[in-house]
Amino acid sequence: MEVILKQDIHKIGKAGSIAKVKDGFARNFLFPKDLAVPLTQANLKVFEQEKQKKAQRQEKARNEAEELKSKLEALSLTIPVLAQEDEKLFGSLSAADIAGAIAEEGFTLDKDCVILQEPIKSLGIYEVPIKLHPDVAAKIKVWVVKK
Repeated sequence: MEVILKQDIHKIGKAGSIAKVKDGFARNFLFPKDLAVPLTQANLKVFEQEKQKKAQRQEKARNEAEELKSKLEALSLTIPVLAQEDEKLFGSLSAADIAGAIAEEGFTLDKDCVILQEPIKSLGIYEVPIKLHPDVAAKIKVWVVKK
């Protein structure tokens, strides 16, 4: 029996692919768990429509990320912090702190979007990468100054 897979199944195939499986496996495992549907013209047509809608949603999300990238790259953040005399911070500046500063500027970002290899521990100017979409990343300038 040929089926259209709804999800990735190990050793069978990827989501959206057509796989040839035994009748009992399809009836007793794939169909009850909603992992696949039988290969028919109607199911194939529905699957193609869903695939197009998904591609449109992904393209829309990518375009929104590109717009946000252009706005964020024009942004320069100044974050005042308590520091010692030798320009070392008393604490450190984490991704959550930078996401909070971006939120104060009017942009809503998750702290997981801010990519820091390690927390910032001294005064200075830093370029911080921000992952907005799997294909889109922005870099913003962060000025860490003494309070």
